[in-house]
Amino acid sequence: MRNFKIILQYEGTRYQGWQRQVSTGNTIQGKLEILLGKMTGTDFVQVNGSGRTDAGVHALGQAASFQLETDMEPQEIMRYMNRYLPEDIKVIDICEMPERFHGRLNAKKKTYVYRIWNSPLPCVFERRYVYELEEKLDSSAMRQAAALLTGKHDFRAFTSTKKGKKSTVRTIEDITIEQKGNELVLTYKGDGFLYHMVRIMTGTLIEVGLHERDVRSVQTLLDKGTREMSGTLVPAKGLCLVSVEY
Repeated sequence: MRNFKIILQYEGTRYQGWQRQVSTGNTIQGKLEILLGKMTGTDFVQVNGSGRTDAGVHALGQAASFQLETDMEPQEIMRYMNRYLPEDIKVIDICEMPERFHGRLNAKKKTYVYRIWNSPLPCVFERRYVYELEEKLDSSAMRQAAALLTGKHDFRAFTSTKKGKKSTVRTIEDITIEQKGNELVLTYKGDGFLYHMVRIMTGTLIEVGLHERDVRSVQTLLDKGTREMSGTLVPAKGLCLVSVEY
């Protein structure tokens, strides 16, 4: 059995997220597993993604691994996959890995980008990839709040996951906020992200940028906050998984 790692891109608009679901075959993982099963003539191939992107979230550099019993060379596998995958899912790199490599368990760092179109003018051609917000944002206040979110913290107030046994402590290495014309681009780098974490952090920073929330309230959220106290869950379409590091 050989072990492969792929890097893939997808536009998440029409998919129900990454994770395979019993109720629908319209997921990224589901599409990949069905295709690889057909390619190898096996009933089931498990694809282990670096993480689960939500419905509507995009990826420029999602990573995943899978094991196959095959004589095909990596480039042959990639050509086959790209021939039969939908046009909004494509593999951009593939390599063979050691037997114990795992796409999720060995991931060390991820980078996400959230794009906000901050203008009263419509964004026709990028509308599937940006959150359109007319009210002017105070990016300086947002940067002050973002600085409080960096470092190692308990992010329980920034996830939609109900309280359980799994740790909600994560380390955010850096959050940058760049103005690019009418677009505000938020880049998050960290060792891992909880369910809805980037979208809730972005919603919280937007509330700071609209002066609906004080910068200092972000520290309160980290110290003793709950999901009910943090910001709104912004739309999935503005979010993109840029890269995964191992």
